[in-house]
Amino acid sequence: MDVITVIRTKRDRGRLSDEQIDWVVDAYTRGVVADEQMSALAMAILLNGMDRAEIARWTAAMIDSGERMDFSSLARPTADKHSTGGVGDKITLPLAPLVAACGAAVPQLSGRGLGHTGGTLDKLESIPGWRASLSTEEMLAVLGDTGAVICAAGDGLAPADKKLYALRDVTGTVEAIPLIASSIMSKKIAEGTGSLVLDVKVGSGAFMKSLADARELAATMVGLGTDHGVRTVALLTDMSVPLGLTAGNALEVRESVEVLAGGGPADVVELTLALAREMLAAAGLPDADPAKSLADGSAMDVWRRMIRAQGGDPDAALPTSREQHVIAAPATGVLTALDAYAVGVAAWRLGAGRARKEDSVQAGAGVEWHARPGDHVQEGTPLLTLHTDTPEKFPYAQEALEGAFSVSPEPTAFTAGPIVLDRIA
Repeated sequence: MDVITVIRTKRDRGRLSDEQIDWVVDAYTRGVVADEQMSALAMAILLNGMDRAEIARWTAAMIDSGERMDFSSLARPTADKHSTGGVGDKITLPLAPLVAACGAAVPQLSGRGLGHTGGTLDKLESIPGWRASLSTEEMLAVLGDTGAVICAAGDGLAPADKKLYALRDVTGTVEAIPLIASSIMSKKIAEGTGSLVLDVKVGSGAFMKSLADARELAATMVGLGTDHGVRTVALLTDMSVPLGLTAGNALEVRESVEVLAGGGPADVVELTLALAREMLAAAGLPDADPAKSLADGSAMDVWRRMIRAQGGDPDAALPTSREQHVIAAPATGVLTALDAYAVGVAAWRLGAGRARKEDSVQAGAGVEWHARPGDHVQEGTPLLTLHTDTPEKFPYAQEALEGAFSVSPEPTAFTAGPIVLDRIA
């Protein structure tokens, strides 16, 4: 085998053989195939695609690059959730402790920021002392004690994906459906969860811009999960407007704690409950009531224990940015649009995300919006607040937000659509 032949095969719209896939994934993991060569192959896959059999084999090769986890020793059924990435998508933070409070075990292996979308681990690391990296023994101990854990995948779990995930972020190949599907499902299948709910985002702020592409991705992943014995269901959810009222790291943690305290933005609460119900049903707990567990404080109790178990202080003040800049409403009327992608890019440019895989992120950076589409705004009052430690980034963030929002004098100019667009099982 040689990597140039593999690249040329896919470049010329050919089908990769099982042997080619097994070899290139293994060789890349071992460092025989260089980053620039895998970048070329990833771009060829983005442009020319893969068929169902190729995706299945690629996923199996990613799983086989490392170890598998086993949660059979737990007394509770396991349920996990994965989002394909959105703007202001802090749902994992309140969701994991909520589902645990209802009786399931939630082994939530999460990732870092990818492109214009935030990363769950980056958000949680803004909590003083909190650790993302746990050994398998530590992960099982936290799960046993609290019912939920949110942590990074260990180096032994699908190591091929860990390398490729970081590479895709900086080579413009994040959106490739075969690579998204295999990345997500290789980790989730190797993780060993009994059931999985996928939150497949659709719209300007998502990697899948159209409902058709989102359905294709969802169906591909549900098929991969089912074929490997994992009960899998997918919800297609709207990401044309960012979720909640914040995009950033510490900003989103603060908002998540508000949800767990019984408040928070209505859309975040609605989606958290919708995904919780799906996870509980998939785990064999259809009669559990997540709304009750959110209201009675039991989900907040699990959150606090989970954060402490990973070294964090749930009572510590969250970091804030050194500098803020306010963008005022340009007119009086109804906010009719707030583009999720533009908000995500602005947050990324302010320091909430990465331009290179080696970059660090700012805990306090991000964007806060003070109204959502459908809300009435007054000319001259704050519409968005930009947060960063590096004020020289404000002009670049403002540039991203040009044309990202609009205000209409007509009181009925906006009608909100549903958050959940479809369900695939």
